[in-house]
Amino acid sequence: MDQKKLISMIETLLFSSGDRLTLTRMADVLETDVKTVKYAVRILADELQAQERGIRIREIDNGYQMHSAPENHEAIARLYEVRRKQGLSQACYEVLSIIAYKQPVTRIQIERIRGTASDSAISKLAEKGLIWASGRLDAPGRPILYETTQDFLRVFGFASLKDLPIIDIIDVPGMIPGMVLPDGHEPGIRDAAETLPEYAGLNIDSAE
Repeated sequence: MDQKKLISMIETLLFSSGDRLTLTRMADVLETDVKTVKYAVRILADELQAQERGIRIREIDNGYQMHSAPENHEAIARLYEVRRKQGLSQACYEVLSIIAYKQPVTRIQIERIRGTASDSAISKLAEKGLIWASGRLDAPGRPILYETTQDFLRVFGFASLKDLPIIDIIDVPGMIPGMVLPDGHEPGIRDAAETLPEYAGLNIDSAE
C-alpha cells in the first residue's frame, strides 16, 4: 500500500471511530506495522495543522483521536449552547478533581477531603462516563474504588494523566498546597476544581 493511500485510510479510521485508536489497533486493521502507521499519522497530523483545517489529531494515552481545531471553539460553543448549559456542578468538579489526582480512591476518602457527602456527584460523574468503578479496596466492607476514564482525558484534552497540572491534594478538607493563584493565596479543593472546566470549555452549574 502506498503512503498516500495509507494516510487516507488512517484519516477514515480516525474519523469513523470518533474515539481514541491505538497504533496497534490501526496497524492490525490496515495489515501493516506500527512504525509505518505512526509515521503516517504524524504526516497527516502535520498536514491538518499546516493547512489550518478544522479537524486536528492529538495523542491521547498512547493512542490518537481527531478533535476540532482550538481556534474554532467559539463556533462549536454556539452550536452546542444547550449542551454547555448542562455543565457539571461545583460539587462534581470537586469530586472529579479528587479522583483525577488521587485515583484509585473510595467514596469515603473523597468525602474526607471535601468534608461533605459526595454520593450524588459521584453518580452524576459515572453517568456522564467521566469516572468508573475500577475495583474494590481490600478492606472491611470492600468499598468501591473510582478512577477517571478515557472520556475524561478526551473531554479535558489531556493526552494522559501526566498532563494534569501539578497539584498536591492532601487529606485535609479543602486544602491543596503547592499551587498559588493569581491573587497570591494557596487554593483549597474548590479553587482547584474551578480550573478543570477551562480545559473543556464547560461551565459550572449552580445545582449540586
